[in-house]
Amino acid sequence: MSGIYIHIPFCKQACHYCDFHFSTSTKKKAQLVEMLCKELEIRKDELGEDSIETIYFGGGTPSLLTSEELDLIFKTIFRYYEVSENAEITLEANPDDLSEAVIKMLDASPVNRLSIGVQSFFEADLKLMNRAHNAEEALQSLKLAKQYFDNISIDLIYGIPGLTNEQWKENLKIALDLDIPHISSYALTVEPKTALEKFIEKGKVKPVADEQYREQFDILVSSLTSKGFEHYEFSNYGKPGYHSQNNMAYWLGKPYLGIGPSAHSYDGNFRKWNISNNSLYIHSIEAGNLPQQSEQLSNTDSYNEFVMTRLRTKFGVSATDLGNKFGDKFKLHFLKESKKFIEDGLMEIRQETFHITTKGKFLSDGIAADLFYIE
Repeated sequence: MSGIYIHIPFCKQACHYCDFHFSTSTKKKAQLVEMLCKELEIRKDELGEDSIETIYFGGGTPSLLTSEELDLIFKTIFRYYEVSENAEITLEANPDDLSEAVIKMLDASPVNRLSIGVQSFFEADLKLMNRAHNAEEALQSLKLAKQYFDNISIDLIYGIPGLTNEQWKENLKIALDLDIPHISSYALTVEPKTALEKFIEKGKVKPVADEQYREQFDILVSSLTSKGFEHYEFSNYGKPGYHSQNNMAYWLGKPYLGIGPSAHSYDGNFRKWNISNNSLYIHSIEAGNLPQQSEQLSNTDSYNEFVMTRLRTKFGVSATDLGNKFGDKFKLHFLKESKKFIEDGLMEIRQETFHITTKGKFLSDGIAADLFYIE
């Protein structure tokens, strides 16, 4: 199986924490959509004869696409690619875009899963992050979406400056009361060169203490798992039958095609990434050139990625798989370096597979980094 990721690099306004590639000007949107379709055509043979199991519209804000633009992209995909009958087709949406007319339009399209960027149900949080929607729009968009879509995911952010543990619990309660079947939840990260970083540097926003991140993560895990959600990846929680197939494919190392400015692709051996500039992307594709760079992954790179992604998931790292995929050198390195984490109760072995324990979950990325093989 393979997947297609389509990057829609437009937003109404810039969130204060975001460092993704986007533009707040939509003047070139129609032209860029045409170039997305042309890139899909140019690269139609890259995935071989693999069927497409997942299609994901990310961004940016894909819910800014018109029905005509979305239809053009789908017609191109179905013309040049073999799409599975049961493919998961996700579109990221902002609450302020999801009027009933837009939701009906999406329901009539091949989209069968919505990922809605709620982030918080509290007005103060949304203003601090400079989100385009308000708390009422967040609630109403979900109530409307549930009338047309069964498979809905929402994003929620913890570790927001000023967000108390009690407010965080209330955010989760609202989502649970709405019976949302999938929740992706991330700690608010202060990325370089963002407005949030500048606010903290100038003392306008107080940074969040590490203990609060940990406390709110623990609240998140206990609140959702007690209500039947499986914590199947560090930042993702789903009820049975509602796990993100798109994200699972990334973590399991399956090939995918990244279309659009700044989009990344992976075929098992190479990573490719498109230029993060809308105008240069348009001009290159118009001329029939792919504006991308690539790198071939070494065996060490592949091992490190395998450890990083698998330890974040419910699958864990199989010692047998390590030996079969990468050889005894890497397997023995992993077995040796993991001993200290097992002794500290941060990792455990179940049926020859290494997993991060509940105690170690919040530290999973750091644990994985310590298990990397450094040439």
